[in-house]
Amino acid sequence: MFRLQDLIKSAIGAGFMTAGVLTSAQDVQLQLNASNEVSEVQPTMYGIFFEDINFAADGGLYAEMIKNRSFEFLDPLMGWEQPNSDRHSYNSDSGIAVPVRYEGAPTNRNYCRVTVNNAAGYSMINNGFRGMGVKQGAEYRLSVDAALPERGITGIIVELVDSENKVLAESKITPNSAEWKTYEVMFTANRTEEKAKFSIRFEGTGVIDLDMISLFPTDTWKGRKNGLRKDIVELLDGLNPGFLRFPGGCIVEGRTLEQRYQWKKTVGPVEDREILINRWNTEFSHRLTPDYFQSFGIGFFEYFQLSEDLGAEPLPILSCGMACQFNTGELVPMDELDPYVQDALDLIEFANGAITTTWGKIRNDMGHPEPFDLKYIGVGNEQWGPDYIDRYKVFAKAIKAAYPEMIIVSGSGPFPDGDFFEYGMEELKKLDAEIVDEHYYRSPQWFRENADRYDSYDRNGPKIFAGEYAAQSVAIASPENKNNWECALAEAAFMTGLERNADVVHLTSYAPLMAHVEGWQWTPDLLWFDNLRSYGTPNYYVQKLFGMNSGDKLLKITKGGEAVIGQQEIYASAVKDTRAGEIIIKLVNTASNKSTVSIDISGNKVKRKATLVKLVATDLSAENSLDDPMHVSPVTQEIKTGSDKVEIELEGQSLNVIKLSYR
Repeated sequence: MFRLQDLIKSAIGAGFMTAGVLTSAQDVQLQLNASNEVSEVQPTMYGIFFEDINFAADGGLYAEMIKNRSFEFLDPLMGWEQPNSDRHSYNSDSGIAVPVRYEGAPTNRNYCRVTVNNAAGYSMINNGFRGMGVKQGAEYRLSVDAALPERGITGIIVELVDSENKVLAESKITPNSAEWKTYEVMFTANRTEEKAKFSIRFEGTGVIDLDMISLFPTDTWKGRKNGLRKDIVELLDGLNPGFLRFPGGCIVEGRTLEQRYQWKKTVGPVEDREILINRWNTEFSHRLTPDYFQSFGIGFFEYFQLSEDLGAEPLPILSCGMACQFNTGELVPMDELDPYVQDALDLIEFANGAITTTWGKIRNDMGHPEPFDLKYIGVGNEQWGPDYIDRYKVFAKAIKAAYPEMIIVSGSGPFPDGDFFEYGMEELKKLDAEIVDEHYYRSPQWFRENADRYDSYDRNGPKIFAGEYAAQSVAIASPENKNNWECALAEAAFMTGLERNADVVHLTSYAPLMAHVEGWQWTPDLLWFDNLRSYGTPNYYVQKLFGMNSGDKLLKITKGGEAVIGQQEIYASAVKDTRAGEIIIKLVNTASNKSTVSIDISGNKVKRKATLVKLVATDLSAENSLDDPMHVSPVTQEIKTGSDKVEIELEGQSLNVIKLSYR
């Protein structure tokens, strides 16, 4: 995903315009041959792309509530307050917390030494990620590593409190060891609070050492201890994704190579995973978030596990030895590329290797002896130019030599056209690349006008992964972009073109996936959340309707023998789901007025009752919100049809999915 503002603003295409308007209702005649199965529709046709941007992992999908739980941020006490202490003087009548560095620790390097002089007056407060969402009656699990270098502290009082310091939940830990020991307690909230805080107080006076202070709800996705936030994963599951691309995005590359994503540092025990500053923390001056770090509580094991949970193919993307070209563009010399290539080979072993292999054993030790059945691997995010092609060749040769069945995803750069794109596509074709990742962040008009983008693609060339796309209501990376119905409707029109070309387009995903309402850097985003709630945007419901109705065989739906690409402002695609015995027709009306569409069906007789799912809004600026999450959402109804004909009146500015059972 490309970001740098001065470059991407220059890449904005045609002006932003609302959908066109017709003056009267139109009659549209279409033809569908239900027995002519044009091609396969890949199970991966519609998927999801996760990147840790907009507080998507820590503070979002990862249900940890404590920020900087192990005191590893660049400022080790960032996120922690001591209301009655002056941390800068390292002296206080009530008490003081001071970060201490472990001797020779390779990863979890810091802990906190607390000196309590006045137990009644000293406390430590953590505000979480823009607050902590606490639900009445919900149970929470706190764990903390503690050691007593001297006697004196007899109790650790842990509380969830509201903005007025009224207690929402509380418990007590009795430390009893001079050595490091993990203590765990449970407590239940007595009421709901969106912006709760976590408080630690003490009984007695003296010195105590603390580390890995961690707080989770027990009601996580699939009930996993210290797992993922349930409501967010339920929204992801609702998309019926065919794949999960992870972990990014530009975080794969890093601003510098040192700050790139290194998957090996994200597996194994959570407490031993090395924290990294998130590259989005100061990328945009309009949304500075200097407290944005990656704890890697969600690491590559958790991504593979989530893919398995969702029934989605895992698609990891790895650094190709190039830092983000919109930042430093730092390059690994070609003669020093071997460790990067080895990372890719080792990842395949981690995912698929026997438990007797080095990395397969680590997967087994983490609780998953069975292979994850990895089929795809991505080399680089959206790099461009000869430097990328040179490095891609090295990766492709090594991966294919060791794992010839592995499908390699390459990239065509950050733009859908221009010199970078044309060079990359031409070179990748010469190399017989299997799948090329294309990205487009453009205006709604561009999406409508490019619904035929893949009609003329070489059927003997690489398959396409539309890996990042989203209509931008204002401009690329503008903080004023909205997830409005105009953008979602334009994306729906474009997606009919993706589906019509399912023989070329094998994977597609909207981006970015999610954003915290108070922690975002980039808009628009597919779903939004605060500390308690989450919701899908109109764009989410477009993606859901396509993902839930992808079928497995492509059919040809035409108007006078031509593909339906905006004639009378109607866009159409059709598939067959042979497992369910259904023909599924998608019709998008971008005009403001109604249209009557008649579809003559040959090749299969259909039953006289069908299901119509509509997504419609009369106002192109309509959005969903936390308070009105279903403002633009699907409506399902039953309709009557003929055995060889469907006639339907399309609402203006609507996406319509017709499901017909065939005989």
